[in-house]
Amino acid sequence: MRQINVSQVTDLVEKLCIEANTVLAADIKSCLKMRAQKEESPLGRGILNTLIENAEIAKAECSPMCQDTGMTVVFVTMGQDVQLVGGFLEDAINQGVRQGYTKGYLRKSVVKDPLDRVNTKDNTPAVIHYELVPGDTFKITVAPKGFGSENKSQLKMLVPSQGIEGVKDFILQVVSEAGANPCPPIIVGVGIGGTLERCAYLSKKALLRPVGSKNENPMLNDLEEELLEKINKLGIGPAGFGGTTTAMAVHILTNATHIAGLPVSVNIGCHATRHADGAL
Repeated sequence: MRQINVSQVTDLVEKLCIEANTVLAADIKSCLKMRAQKEESPLGRGILNTLIENAEIAKAECSPMCQDTGMTVVFVTMGQDVQLVGGFLEDAINQGVRQGYTKGYLRKSVVKDPLDRVNTKDNTPAVIHYELVPGDTFKITVAPKGFGSENKSQLKMLVPSQGIEGVKDFILQVVSEAGANPCPPIIVGVGIGGTLERCAYLSKKALLRPVGSKNENPMLNDLEEELLEKINKLGIGPAGFGGTTTAMAVHILTNATHIAGLPVSVNIGCHATRHADGAL
């Protein structure tokens, strides 16, 4: 049994909150550069180059890439042979968020209750997802989610008779309705199957897959490529000013589901789709 003091978790989360908001992931930056070379619209090409420049300035100055530093979403992957000592894990994670958003001068965007709308003033509580795995690994991914993109995400409970065409139509409808609001070029995370809440979780987790990577399932990989091509033909373009780059990637995760169900969730990530990983 490997022991980890929760103070280490706090320190790691603090670091990742700042890193995720100030350092654009290498796979996304590489894709933006590639898309800038291929973009057919001169204005769209200029916008893509501006996004790259913005990311470079943010990293150099340790400044946020975007004024909306998001609601902090934390993915915890923990081995069953890990013992946490020195406190409660969830408290440690929220303390890390509190410290990271204060030390990093990141905007505090969380309200305690969705109806009374009182700001917590430290960006807590975080949304935390836990995954228990064999062994003694301990990994954390911090993924701040801005609501320009989150507000344009949707979930629909399709029925099996609507089939794969119904899934495609819904995904394209969500992206089309979102238009320029989620700050394209976007990453489209898709969850298919499970129950309502499992489907939504899968679509959020799908955003974390490296851009440019292939889906391990050949059928899903073909579907991702087909959808990406159709999305980029919508003409929304970088920042919504038109062009051939509306999305950088479509990532799909699936789950077993009920014989009577076909849940589909689309979680849209902005051009930065911020996230940072760390392990203890």
